[in-house]
Amino acid sequence: MTSMHIPDQTGRTAIVTGGSSGIGRATAAALAARGARVILAVRDQTRGRAAAEGIGASAESRPLDLGSLASVRAFARTVEGPVDYLINNAGLMTGARQSTTDGFESQFGINHLGHFALTNLLLSRITRRVVTVSSAAYRGARIDFDDLQWRRRPYRPFGAYGQSKLANLLFTRELQRRLDAAGSPILATAAHPGWASTGFTMTTGRWLLDRTLALGTRLLAQGPEAGARPTLLATAGAVPGAGFAGPSRFGVRGPAAVETLSGEALDDDAARRLWEVSERLTGVAFPLSAV
Repeated sequence: MTSMHIPDQTGRTAIVTGGSSGIGRATAAALAARGARVILAVRDQTRGRAAAEGIGASAESRPLDLGSLASVRAFARTVEGPVDYLINNAGLMTGARQSTTDGFESQFGINHLGHFALTNLLLSRITRRVVTVSSAAYRGARIDFDDLQWRRRPYRPFGAYGQSKLANLLFTRELQRRLDAAGSPILATAAHPGWASTGFTMTTGRWLLDRTLALGTRLLAQGPEAGARPTLLATAGAVPGAGFAGPSRFGVRGPAAVETLSGEALDDDAARRLWEVSERLTGVAFPLSAV
């Protein structure tokens, strides 16, 4: 889906985390081009304001650090009125273990827990969809409930990244189950960009593989506008609840389409357990009641 295929968005509001660059900025710009008001939720306000100015008068930037639950709560308090789309786009990959302000392993803390808290804090204002950007790296990943923060096992950057991206999909699955149980019309969807050149650096911890991936990105990857197509499809296209959108050509590039999830991403027990753990870690709970 490109901006020309997005239905008219006049009168609608979208929040895009990490919207100052890459796929987040491309997503925000495409929605704004179709009439939406977009809020770029970003840590660096210099970059955020520059991106908003480039998008146009319908865009604004507000501070959000997903590595700080205090910042997540502060951002949520600034949101007034209905929000049609919450797009959980921001992501992090690090080559060495780092911690968030709250002491979580940074990839799990920012990619999953920060978005988990943000979504639940804003859910009573959301009217249409919660879209979470994951990655094909979820395949082969697992949730280690005994060591979510990588404190005891040797730190593997790509393993930690894969765990956080699998957590995104399990979160989407359990969120949709809970929304259905509450009789809510909101859809929870997910997307992945395929191989996109966005300034986001993949770090496996293996020098030769990292160099190979960097070279492949320069030669083969699509740009951020193409990488944003699955997110736009998951936001405004025909994607079912708990559906997953990605590039249609071998899951790497090309037009966006709905993909079939596999493996651990379909584990409902793991999804429920992860939700319960995430509520305890963040102190934020699902705000809607079952009907």
